[in-house]
Amino acid sequence: MTAASAAQDYAARLLAGDRLALARVISKFENRDRDSGEILRNIFRNTGKAHVWGITGPPGAGKSTLVDQMVRVLRTRGLKVAVVAIDPSSPFTGGAILGDRIRMQDHTSDAGVFIRSLGTRGKQGGLSHATLETVLALDAAAFDVILVETAGVGQTELEVLGLAQQVVVVLVPESGDSVQMMKAGLLEIADLFVVNKSDRPDADRLVHHLDGVLDLTPSVRRRPDILKSQATVGAGVKEVVDHLIHLADQNLEERQRRSREFLKREVLHILIERLSSSVHQAFETSSGMDLLAQLEARQVDPISAADLLSGN
Repeated sequence: MTAASAAQDYAARLLAGDRLALARVISKFENRDRDSGEILRNIFRNTGKAHVWGITGPPGAGKSTLVDQMVRVLRTRGLKVAVVAIDPSSPFTGGAILGDRIRMQDHTSDAGVFIRSLGTRGKQGGLSHATLETVLALDAAAFDVILVETAGVGQTELEVLGLAQQVVVVLVPESGDSVQMMKAGLLEIADLFVVNKSDRPDADRLVHHLDGVLDLTPSVRRRPDILKSQATVGAGVKEVVDHLIHLADQNLEERQRRSREFLKREVLHILIERLSSSVHQAFETSSGMDLLAQLEARQVDPISAADLLSGN
């Protein structure tokens, strides 16, 4: 079987609902296998239908518990749900630590749920190197809602805005101080704030504090609403799901705009990856090593070297 026919076979099986094929395709995207591009070509026409929701926020906010409960609510409505959990990478293998999949074991026997952890592999912004392609694969596999949970490593994680049509920022009552640090980032990308662990003291104080910060943040494109939840017992989760569905129905133009941005970023991501690969290969040639020696000897400056490599 040729590489092209193998890619077509994987794509056909994925589109037919083969979960094993879906898992292998995601692994190919994550590992940057040579046939991954051909698979993407074969499935792309079947994308663009899923709702993609980003779930982000600081560590310890209860994002995974909230996602787990959101899956339950969505499944009671007959919707197929996929979860992409971005985990910090193992320092030994580069793979995901898989903590989120361990916490969501109750859904493993449900054919309407697919959960996949991806390792960040050092990528900044809280998103895995292959998250974009993974979301496209899940979209093509006819999942109705795709939940993308970021690593929660304390970064602003602005990349999630380019991936998700709706963005949920999860905070806890102890997050009051971190709101000030995050307001230049997370406050501007949120479509909805969820104050989780709302049974704790100061939950209402955090809601009031968020209101005040939003009043003082004129750069926020659309004022997000604030809801409270206690995800460990499912309290408030139905309201979170209802609100996100309402936003999707009411903001079709915004959803289309984000979809265009998503696709533009994907093309840019592919071009950057290709350029980076070609530059690395160029430095392995004899002329590239000569150029590197000239750089080291300060006979050529980096801008001129870049011009030479790009043909300018």
